[in-house]
Amino acid sequence: MSATTIPEVVAEVRRLPKTMRWWDAVVLLGLANPGFYLTGIAFSVVALGPLWAIVLWVASAALGAVQAVVYSETAAMFPDKPGGLSVHAREGWRGRFSLAGPLAVAGYWLSWTTALAVFGGVIGLLFVSEFLPGTAAATWSWTMPGTGWDVTTARLIGLGCIVAAYLASRRGQSLALRWGRGLGALIAVPLAVIAIGPFLTGDVANHSLTGSNMTATLDFYGWSTGFWGKLVLVMAWLYILAYSTYGAGCTATFAPEYKDTKNDTRKAILAVGAINLAFAVLLPIAIAGTLGVDALAKDTSGVVYLIAVLHTIVGEAAGTVLVALLCAGLLLLMQTGTMASSRALYALGGEGMTIRWLGRLNRHGVPERAMALGLALNAWLLFQFPSVFFILAVGNLGFLLAHVLALSGYLLLRRDRPHWPRPIRLGPVWTVVAAVACLANLAFIVFGLIGLRLTGYAFDAAMTNPTAWLGRIVLVGVSTLILGCAGYAVAQHQQGKRFSLTDPSDEEPSAEAIAALPR
Repeated sequence: MSATTIPEVVAEVRRLPKTMRWWDAVVLLGLANPGFYLTGIAFSVVALGPLWAIVLWVASAALGAVQAVVYSETAAMFPDKPGGLSVHAREGWRGRFSLAGPLAVAGYWLSWTTALAVFGGVIGLLFVSEFLPGTAAATWSWTMPGTGWDVTTARLIGLGCIVAAYLASRRGQSLALRWGRGLGALIAVPLAVIAIGPFLTGDVANHSLTGSNMTATLDFYGWSTGFWGKLVLVMAWLYILAYSTYGAGCTATFAPEYKDTKNDTRKAILAVGAINLAFAVLLPIAIAGTLGVDALAKDTSGVVYLIAVLHTIVGEAAGTVLVALLCAGLLLLMQTGTMASSRALYALGGEGMTIRWLGRLNRHGVPERAMALGLALNAWLLFQFPSVFFILAVGNLGFLLAHVLALSGYLLLRRDRPHWPRPIRLGPVWTVVAAVACLANLAFIVFGLIGLRLTGYAFDAAMTNPTAWLGRIVLVGVSTLILGCAGYAVAQHQQGKRFSLTDPSDEEPSAEAIAALPR
């Protein structure tokens, strides 16, 4: 056989490579996650008032950091299983309710993958507002025939960013980490300026941080201004803020890729949780104090206010540079979303919880098929719906449900597998912590769905009807969960199994988990 006819044989990569260290997670998540805060601060300050907004941001970040510590134990129990907290949910619930795993993974995947559409849209808005104001490009739009999509310059820029994040992640973890470190350095500068700059310049004292807007908000939406109305408003915002503040739990998603699963997982969770909490304190105070409620209320985009914040702190020329750095750095959030969501979906396929096609890695050792699905979904979301806030709200239902199932899964694993090796073994008090966090997140879901209309996230594009998109937000979220369950049923058929609502595990602890036990 001649050399030109010898077929190339490429061995299939069957597990994610173990090349990450805990500080890589800090770059990908610790520097990236505070960027999620930038999309929610303006509306929360306007709806709640500065003081209550600050209190809720800090409380939500604290809960996210604490429950992430819970996930460190289950992540170390299953160092060979990608998918993070959604896998913890599956392992804890599988003997009682087999659909818990698909529900958790589908919900977790949707919340992280939508970060591409959200921050692609944010980058587009910031770029057009800062660099193209008053130009034809700033006002250009075209309605795509047959779809009704409103194509704008900002959305085309967002689409380009979505494709860039996909291309940077598909060539392997090493390239993605190198790109992520560079972007992490870029986003750290404007985030630090926004969070710390006003305290140094004195701009944080430009406007009062006291007072409550809850009564005015409830009046606007026609709700009772008594205790019940305020409780629903507060809980609805805790439901919304979880998407931004629970990022520390994502560090568990990368547990199988850490060189030292036990120590890197623990250090990454603690470091990212602390960073998230610090920014939850600083950013709302800095932004509300610098611009004030009235200026934030005038920005119906909910993100363009960042330009005014940066220019107020450092001036016009330096502010323009920082806006450019912020746009470039927000690509890191999109890369993080690509990596986290694709690994959750890959876990579904690899564990036989959805169609086999998704449970494959490409020759670079990354779940490219799952990333391609996310690419297509985000392109559709970006053009189909009116604002980034609709997209943010879509992911919340599945995201919080995944946390409820993962935290309760932790409790079930403590009960059902007490003798399994736990390289990270938390004390008895963490059982109480997990139970409280689980019930809190369940309450956020209930009240969040009741009071979602009070957050402003369901407004139409013209900002005239506060409930215009409410039904579609819930529909898209619920449909994703249903598709996750349908994928599980198909996967059972592909494996020659009958669908069952229980799937008891007969697996033994992995050698890696046993080897990591304290000596």
